[in-house]
Amino acid sequence: MTSRRKVQVHVESLQDAGRRFVDAWRRAERGERVREEHLSFESLEGLLATLSPKRIELVRYIRRRPNLSIAAVARELGRDYKRVHGDVRALEAAGLLEESGKGLRAPYAGVDAELSFS
Repeated sequence: MTSRRKVQVHVESLQDAGRRFVDAWRRAERGERVREEHLSFESLEGLLATLSPKRIELVRYIRRRPNLSIAAVARELGRDYKRVHGDVRALEAAGLLEESGKGLRAPYAGVDAELSFS
């Protein structure tokens, strides 16, 4: 069964991310159920570099075809292995892909993003 988990993506300062964390901690201490996952970037440029169109395509492909190796994904997508490897590592660092002995998987069903110009 595939996961329906979603991650919320933010462009925010470290202080804003910290405030959100403290707020969630306090809600949990009050006994509220806190089931939210966040991915924060300090700049829009950082977000766009991590979530480039090729990387989004890669996450979608792995979501549909889990447990393949990096080499198999590169072959099936007709992409250079080194590029796919670099993309996988960047997406792993962001928490959007996971690799195990079984291969690659995408733990989230989607990304909720909100862009604020404040």
